[in-house]
Amino acid sequence: MSGDHTHNDSQIESGSRVNDAHKHKDKHKDKEHRHKDHKKDKDRERSKYSNSEHKDSEKKHRDKDREKMKHKDGSMERHKDKEKRKEEKIRSLDGKPKKEKENGFASPPRIKSEPDIDAFYPSPKHERSLKRERDDDDSEFKPKKIKTENDKKAKKRKQEDEEDIKPKKKTKDKKGELTDGKKKAKKEPEEKWKWWEEERYTDGVKWKFLEHKGPVFAPPYEPLPSNVKFYYDGKPLKLSEKAEEVATFFAKMLDHEYTTKDIFRKNFFKDWRKEMTSEEKGKITDLGKCDFTEMSEYFKAQSEAKKQMSKEEKQKIKEENERLLQEYGFCVMDNHKERIANFRIEPPGLFRGRGDHPKMGMLKRRIRPEDIIINCSKDSKHPKPPPGTKWKEVRHDNKVTWLVSWTENIQGSIKYIMLNPSSRIKGEKDWQKYETARRLKKCVDRIRSQYRDDWKSKEMRIRQRSVALYFIDKLALRAGNEKEEGETADTVGCCSLRVEHIQLFPEKDGQEFVVEFDFLGKDSIRYYNKVPVEKRVFKNLQLFMENKQPEDDLFDRLNTSILNKHLQELMDGLTAKVFRTYNASITLQQQLKELTSPEENIPAKILSYNRANRAVAILCNHQRAPPKTFEKSMQNLQTKIDAKKDQLADAKRELKSAKADAKVRRDEKSKKAVESKKKAVQRIEEQLMKLEVQATDREENKQIALGTSKLNYLDPRISVAWCKKWGIPVEKIYNKTQREKFAWAIDMADEDFEF
Repeated sequence: MSGDHTHNDSQIESGSRVNDAHKHKDKHKDKEHRHKDHKKDKDRERSKYSNSEHKDSEKKHRDKDREKMKHKDGSMERHKDKEKRKEEKIRSLDGKPKKEKENGFASPPRIKSEPDIDAFYPSPKHERSLKRERDDDDSEFKPKKIKTENDKKAKKRKQEDEEDIKPKKKTKDKKGELTDGKKKAKKEPEEKWKWWEEERYTDGVKWKFLEHKGPVFAPPYEPLPSNVKFYYDGKPLKLSEKAEEVATFFAKMLDHEYTTKDIFRKNFFKDWRKEMTSEEKGKITDLGKCDFTEMSEYFKAQSEAKKQMSKEEKQKIKEENERLLQEYGFCVMDNHKERIANFRIEPPGLFRGRGDHPKMGMLKRRIRPEDIIINCSKDSKHPKPPPGTKWKEVRHDNKVTWLVSWTENIQGSIKYIMLNPSSRIKGEKDWQKYETARRLKKCVDRIRSQYRDDWKSKEMRIRQRSVALYFIDKLALRAGNEKEEGETADTVGCCSLRVEHIQLFPEKDGQEFVVEFDFLGKDSIRYYNKVPVEKRVFKNLQLFMENKQPEDDLFDRLNTSILNKHLQELMDGLTAKVFRTYNASITLQQQLKELTSPEENIPAKILSYNRANRAVAILCNHQRAPPKTFEKSMQNLQTKIDAKKDQLADAKRELKSAKADAKVRRDEKSKKAVESKKKAVQRIEEQLMKLEVQATDREENKQIALGTSKLNYLDPRISVAWCKKWGIPVEKIYNKTQREKFAWAIDMADEDFEF
């Protein structure tokens, strides 16, 4: 009990202690002992204040205590008088010069923090009345002019003293360092580097300092368990480690369509035999006699086991991936931390290719440190190769943007590890690409006029060049690159079109001079289109096809080198891709102006945006295979639509019934019921419309890839300006990754931006 009193007395000022102890002598005899114990504290307090301040303080505390006693007796009038006197004293205190004290107080201690002695052990009822009194009293005693800066400091110091008693938690500050505090500090987002506001390097320099940790290699091969066997001609056969590893690549694809293709099987078997021992080569001579079933089942079981992992196991893998990301997934470029896009080296496996690629099934070999070229600055800490190995080469070329490179064995192409799309280097490249397309806008009319005149040229090569340029401009065709026969799939572009790829119709489907295109474009995606062309173009095509076989080149006096050289003469930096970018972006801008209605709500405007995007995707022939789950998802959506139609029919019946009821009753309640039913019908109709629009949208986009054009051909400033103009959140158009990639456009484009 005395301990409790001692704790409370530490908060009570010396003047009120003396008066209250004498007043309540009979009731609280043990409190005298407490006052004697703290006499030294009283003297110390007195020494801190001037006599005048101390007297005022004592009077103030005595007045408050008397007021509280009289409030208990019900003397409300005298309480008000005391309140007035107290306010006068506060004013007089405020006028006096305040002395800076050792403990940081600049004014007398605040009464708010002092408990009343009578309130040590009050009854619940009495406690409530005192609480109300204190609340009222505080409201009177808190004029703003009393609260000085030093009061705040004192309050802060008191809180700090209380915190010293409690165990402190460790929190992280902005820099990630551990600090003491009551609560865990919120992690503030790092300030983004606005590189687009800085000057760009000249003379082709991409960076001045580059440091990174190098690539993460594929994990080593783990041999199969002894109970998982490979069979040849019905008999188990133990394979050497190299041969077994290549066999597992085929086993993993056993259920895939690829393993049924002759070219795939032929290429695989040829490369597999290169990894076999001489003994294995002698035994395994026919792929048809090989049984990979047990291997395939083993990998299926492993895949299923991964799906069934516990949360703890998944978390462990996640943490390991995060550790690798933090160590290898970032580099330092010109004093800024930049994210690396693909820091992992692709594991070995079987090459698939696109379409009927002639090299499908060939073995993609394991990439080793000896194959790797590192690129970093001389003054950086160079990446270390795995123990016992060395890099092929370490370069310091600041005019290229790649960090790591190697040559893959299938087609001899060079592979790179580059920076993330959100990095400065990638962003600058994007920005420059769209600025070049905007420059084309200024001279496109002149270029079009020139190639139209060239349709009448006396030189066949100029006619062919002008017709090809017309197709690139009007149809957004790719130029098409020369390639060695048998090295890649039979894909073509504008310059490499053959006679067999087009058909001419003087009239078709009510249109004149129709050209039908049918060929495999990039990534073996079929391009099929029927387009009416101008009469001179049609006549020229007839001329180009004269006396030619189906396999002959349509433009036999043109190649991409000739075309690109001509484009450079027309405009600095102009290529066939610039035409695609220009036509894609200008189409989006025009479509958004036509399709967006000010009266529409946000979902309707987003639908308009998707339709504008779709028009661009169709122009650029950005197709995709329908998703495997497409039919099932459409069935589920149709089920929802049917259920919503039934719900609407029920709601309409209820509305009809409510209207009939209202005619009979003619009271306020029945009128409200009708209004409620009307709103229900409207709400269900809107929901049904949304579902039907969603179904239409999915069906239309079944084979259209909207993302390709959105990320690679459409100036993001058009989309950002449209969002800002119509008050649509950018998040509705671009996801988090895309917003990081186009941070420069989001920052610089306003609603008035024009491509």
